[in-house]
Amino acid sequence: MRLSEIVHPNQLHGLSITQLETIAQEIREKHLQTIAATGGHLGPGLGVVELTLGLYQTLDLDRDRVVWDVGHQAYPHKLITGRYGRFHTLRQKNGVAGYLKRCESSFDHFGAGHASTSISAALGMAIARDMQGDTYKCVAVIGDGALTGGMALEAINHAGHLPKTNLLVVLNDNEMSISPNVGAIPRYLNRLRLSPPMQFLKDNLEEQIKHIPFVGQSISPELERIKDNLKILTVLPNKVGAVFEELGFTYIGPIDGHNLRELISTMSMAHQLHGPVMVHVVTTKGKGYKYAEADRVTYHAQSSFDLETGKAKSSSSTKPKPPSYSKVFGETLVKLAERDPRIVGITAAMATGTGLDKLQTQLPNQYIDVGIAEQHAVTLAAGMACQGMRPVAAIYSTFLQRAFDQIVHDVCIQNLPVFFCLDRAGIVGADGPTHQGMYDIAYLRCIPNMVLMAPKDESELQQMLVTGITHSGPIAMRYPRGNGHGVPLLDDGWQPLPIGKAEVLREGGDVLLLAYGSMVYPALQVAELLGEHGVQATVVNARFAKPVDLDLIVPLAQRIKRVVTLEEGCVIGGFGSAVLEGLMDAGVVVPVQRIGVPDLLVDHAAPQESFADLGLTSGQISDRILASFHSPSTVVV
Repeated sequence: MRLSEIVHPNQLHGLSITQLETIAQEIREKHLQTIAATGGHLGPGLGVVELTLGLYQTLDLDRDRVVWDVGHQAYPHKLITGRYGRFHTLRQKNGVAGYLKRCESSFDHFGAGHASTSISAALGMAIARDMQGDTYKCVAVIGDGALTGGMALEAINHAGHLPKTNLLVVLNDNEMSISPNVGAIPRYLNRLRLSPPMQFLKDNLEEQIKHIPFVGQSISPELERIKDNLKILTVLPNKVGAVFEELGFTYIGPIDGHNLRELISTMSMAHQLHGPVMVHVVTTKGKGYKYAEADRVTYHAQSSFDLETGKAKSSSSTKPKPPSYSKVFGETLVKLAERDPRIVGITAAMATGTGLDKLQTQLPNQYIDVGIAEQHAVTLAAGMACQGMRPVAAIYSTFLQRAFDQIVHDVCIQNLPVFFCLDRAGIVGADGPTHQGMYDIAYLRCIPNMVLMAPKDESELQQMLVTGITHSGPIAMRYPRGNGHGVPLLDDGWQPLPIGKAEVLREGGDVLLLAYGSMVYPALQVAELLGEHGVQATVVNARFAKPVDLDLIVPLAQRIKRVVTLEEGCVIGGFGSAVLEGLMDAGVVVPVQRIGVPDLLVDHAAPQESFADLGLTSGQISDRILASFHSPSTVVV
């Protein structure tokens, strides 16, 4: 049977090890060819090919439930669940999603893009199954990196308290998140991984016994060595997996995650056990592609690349691109931290993505990676701020959502100087709705003591870094994924911006454009387009969404009498809402048109495609503004 013939995972049943190995090779080839052409997550899926096939040969996927943690490791799952023919559309608009989605396939039993959720979800399914009197199997596949997240440990704690609830947890141990794992749990797993397997010891002892020379009634030196080994053998069961056993799980492993025969026999045995069971599977991230095995950080995810060399495909443009916001952030923070030992950068397993890898390399004593633990990162920062440090928590917008309570309770209520730097704010593209940074303006703006700012370009980001580090209370800066605008960077002498003060970039008497962050340059383009139709616009770089500069905005709104707000985030509760609230509180009633992301989920697509679908291109915005001139409404949403 060929991979292209598989449309249902139950077709794996009854296949020989040789047949499965052939399919495994075809999965890797298809996976590599697709990611090389379109870009996407590479290393995670390559590492779980045999694990997926071995597990699925022991399950009935018409009944049994499998929950994959995060989902970007589930590309082999997608290839054997009816999506082989469309796999070339991976992460493209209207194509196969980069993560699992319940609406995409009946075999995607739970969708997620954030880590550490699988055990909770699978346990919930198992409890529901028992309450409904059913008997299907529930399996969670979780990586060792995701096991550093508190939610996974909470789920393990709960599952271990339910000895009659059958649940299989497959721990995919490859020593990696995106970057190498940190913390005590990965260190413990490493000890298990390096422990000599019990079966090997038994086989070794049997082999030794065969060759023992019998010397009268005396004990030979060889027998003494066997006695020592027997002591090890009696102690080992109490050590290997002891933590999981104490937590109420039957622990099996570690086993070779690329040995199909061992995987199938182990999974079959695990299904026969009662209560919570953990199978510890050791895999190699990027397995089968030498470049991905050698550099597991870089090849976690890749843009399109050449399969033969492993190198990224060169851009058709010869013009050099401006540096990314992440790069400017990382390099500027290093310069500031060199002068101020109180500054410490904190990441939740995203050193490279946030640009903090530069701080890690140059000032390791001022860098902390907490693992996939955003809640802990925020409260850790609060504790450091209590002692006079200046913590900079660099966390993607979508991931900071996970620490909302800690932001409120541990930082803002105590008015502590924690600086939140929200990378990937706004539309992020192919990762889809779980990763779009849509909500940070709305979910942070409502918290007392919090200050919100966003730079219009990479130079202003540098100024805002100084602003955030010198501010005496909680403050957050959002900035987009991707490259800046190519403006000259500041080499030195950065000064903090006055909190809550905007700037006028262009004057015009017909409409007031108030733009926040990444929408400032589009607003300038909109003003030019409006000018071609005889409509003159004032453009304001708001800089701050909280506090909004009402001292500047209110008089302009009263004079111009037509306001448009622009933001790359949800309009409900966002920057436009802040402006509208401020004008209403000031008694200014003028037409206000809020332009941003409407009340819908933004699916995976190239960013420019999403902007067009949402009506957020400069041409579309200018058309909407021109059309609003014919509307008598006071407020246009």
